[in-house]
Amino acid sequence: MSKILIVDDEKLIVKGLRFSLEQEGYQVDCAYDGEEAVRMAGSTQYDLMLLDLMLPKISGLEVCQQVREFSGLPIIMLTAKGEDMDKIMGLEYGADDYITKPFNILEVKARIKAIFRRCSARSAVRESEKPDVVVSGNLKLYREDRRFEIEDREIKLTSKEFELLDLLMTHPGKVYGREKLLQLVWGPDFPGDERTVDVHVRRLREKIEPNPSEPIYVQTKWGVGYYYKEHAAKA
Repeated sequence: MSKILIVDDEKLIVKGLRFSLEQEGYQVDCAYDGEEAVRMAGSTQYDLMLLDLMLPKISGLEVCQQVREFSGLPIIMLTAKGEDMDKIMGLEYGADDYITKPFNILEVKARIKAIFRRCSARSAVRESEKPDVVVSGNLKLYREDRRFEIEDREIKLTSKEFELLDLLMTHPGKVYGREKLLQLVWGPDFPGDERTVDVHVRRLREKIEPNPSEPIYVQTKWGVGYYYKEHAAKA
């Protein structure tokens, strides 16, 4: 049974979401402010978080940022703001998807199911592919454990950052256009645009590159897209 954490200070919205998701068979916990959300995410294993942008104590963006320090669980941002910049900021801080209020509960359910389907499909593919550990230079990607290390030091990646790096590292030298990456990593039903890819590539470079402004791993093929440049594994 998948476990979902709903974070919103509007109790009527939380009550409605909880009822609807429990009817779908999900196990649901609720938090009503940002600090409580971070505590709960740190003490309980969740499969997905529905996170409102405007929260008491600390904002949804701050919650997202703090949770990303220790967890890569999928996060869907719920926001009353529809401006592009708010959506981009949500992605910048580590959200995987966003839904603008007021929303239809059917859309929320569909987005959740889409994320779970993609996670299940990728898990099945990973189990059938070898090797489980991808090594490139001083980088190690543990595909089954969804863990990433640089010089044996674990680097926390969001779920989408991991999936993006997984795709690129397992197909070194292959150039992927932004539209193709959106389809493969976010899925064909994702409502975002190609800027989503650029945001995640930039965040990924900040975490894995010695000098993000001069990347040696995740590189750009100008006018085409992104690719991973393989490096010899260290002995």
